[in-house]
Formats: sequence, structure tokens, C-alpha cells
Amino acid sequence: MTGTVRQVPIAPDLFTWPAEQPQLIASRCTACGEVAFPKLPSCPACTGESTAEILLSRRGRLWTWTIQHFPPPHPYLDDGKEFEPFGVGYVELPEGVRVESRLSVNDPAALEIGMEMELAIERFAAGEDGNDRMIFVFRPVD
Repeated sequence: MTGTVRQVPIAPDLFTWPAEQPQLIASRCTACGEVAFPKLPSCPACTGESTAEILLSRRGRLWTWTIQHFPPPHPYLDDGKEFEPFGVGYVELPEGVRVESRLSVNDPAALEIGMEMELAIERFAAGEDGNDRMIFVFRPVD
């Protein structure tokens, strides 16, 4: 009898999962209000030592982007044999933070600076335990 394959985040405390409307988990400095993603225990702006966990908006604007035509180094992609180029960009969220993210599309004709983007969760790869490793991506809003 085989076990059930679970979907687990690629890293802990990166995004809410499982969730019908997943959100990225960030931190806000309680002293100066600076928002950081991923969440941090201290502030990168004022070095304050107190932050509060916040959930970021699911939608933002594509600030810049490119298509990555080479495989990332191990351990992100095992042997690179099944590599497909993918979009990478920065999405600016209403909280004032720009999030670097994989994009759901790799067609330059489908991407435009300033376009509205929305957070989504996708399968990245199977882990050594057989469970699916999930990552966050941003996709164009229709």
C-alpha cells in the first residue's frame, strides 16, 4: 500500500499553505514600519529588534522581469535534463515591498512591466520523502 502524497511548502513560514487564498508571510518592524519578505526577526532598515508577522497582499504590479534560460544549481534542480526556461521577476506589493519570484509564464509577449500579477502556488518537484514541494509564483491577472 502506498502512502498519500502531500503538498508541502519548499521552506517553512514562506507562505500560508494549504490555503484557498494563500499569502506570503512577511514581517513589519514595530519601530519604523519597514516590511521585509521573507519575514525577519529584526529590521533591515533601522536594526530594530522587534517585528510582527504580517500577511502580504495577493496582488501587485510587475516591477521588472526576465526569462532565465539556464538551470539553477543543485539542489534546486537535480540534473537539469528536463529544464524549461522560466520567468523571474520582481512584483511590487501594496505594502511597499518588492518580492522576487518565479513567474507562471515564460513567454516575453505575455509579460509587461506594470501589469497586475497575482500570487499562486505551484508544484516545484518531488522531495526525497515523495511529497510534492510547493513554491509560490506570480501569474498575470486576466
